[in-house]
Amino acid sequence: MKKLFLHQDHVDLGAKTGSFAGFEMPLTYMGVKAEHLCVREHVGVFDVSHMGQFMVSGHAAKALLQFTTSNNVASLAIGDAQYSYMPNNNGGVIDDLLLYRLGDEEYMLVVNASNVGKDWVWLEEKNKDFGASLENKSNDYALFAVQGPKAHALMKRLSIVDTATQKSYSVVRTTVSSVEHVYVATTGYTGAGGVELYVPIAQARTVWAALLKEGEAFGIQPIGLAARDTLRLEMGYCLYGHELSDTISPIAARLAWCTDFNKLFVGDAYIKKDKAEGTAQTRVGFRMINRGIPRQGYSLVTADGKSIGKVTSGTSSPSLKLGIGMGYINKAYAKVNTEIYVRIREKNVKACISSLPFIF
Repeated sequence: MKKLFLHQDHVDLGAKTGSFAGFEMPLTYMGVKAEHLCVREHVGVFDVSHMGQFMVSGHAAKALLQFTTSNNVASLAIGDAQYSYMPNNNGGVIDDLLLYRLGDEEYMLVVNASNVGKDWVWLEEKNKDFGASLENKSNDYALFAVQGPKAHALMKRLSIVDTATQKSYSVVRTTVSSVEHVYVATTGYTGAGGVELYVPIAQARTVWAALLKEGEAFGIQPIGLAARDTLRLEMGYCLYGHELSDTISPIAARLAWCTDFNKLFVGDAYIKKDKAEGTAQTRVGFRMINRGIPRQGYSLVTADGKSIGKVTSGTSSPSLKLGIGMGYINKAYAKVNTEIYVRIREKNVKACISSLPFIF
């Protein structure tokens, strides 16, 4: 199993670790609820250096990415970022990702750790028809997500870039705490605001230590993957392997908003057909009315027990203090406020369809 570059630092901070995507990752430090609320109310820092980074450059870079990703790459100005996904040949999703335009003919893809291998093979295969320059830089950067309402105040102490006024979904290369060539992006996976820092791996400890030291004034805490999951779930964000997979339609996943239907791309005939004709099921959020915590794989049923869907993610929301979840459900039951039931330990527990995100 792989370990993060700062693995020992996390152990020294009291992290409880566990396996995730082939890495031994910090899961919690002081507990999920405390870490979750720290990010919502103050600022937290996540070491998510297990994520993969691919550099795509050259005259064919844009054309390759236009064909292999769903969103409109041509719309990106230098310094812009966009959420997107890589569709497969059959209308499913290979991975979801962030795409940054770093220069005139230079892009960075940030992909899920569990999919780095298959994403790289897929991109290399498709590139045979384009001839862009591809570099797998997944071992060259540490990735720190600095998230929360006080994140920008903290960054003001560490960088000359005013991230509070930096455009959302953008990236700049600058110096952070004396470390040069750090990419500072106004992106994140928590809905709490903040930035993500792509730091040259050799200088990762310098930036990590500076974040914790300067962040003391703002109540900073290191945050593990468990709270990252509860935070993203409150926002209704998809997680690959849960809401997204090789066989789930991105239209059913409600990702039409990041799909450019006016271009040609991998698997577009299937996805455009799903957009035009609709899918039998759709991704929904739901809140528990009666006490219970939904978990991935639980059945969604009617009052008389008829199966109408499956839970893909679920938790007890620290912000709302109740059970919440996402799943795929037959469209007839997908309207907000529709009462449904979650099959928990052989009992049907009442819930209702909720709008997403769960919190604003």
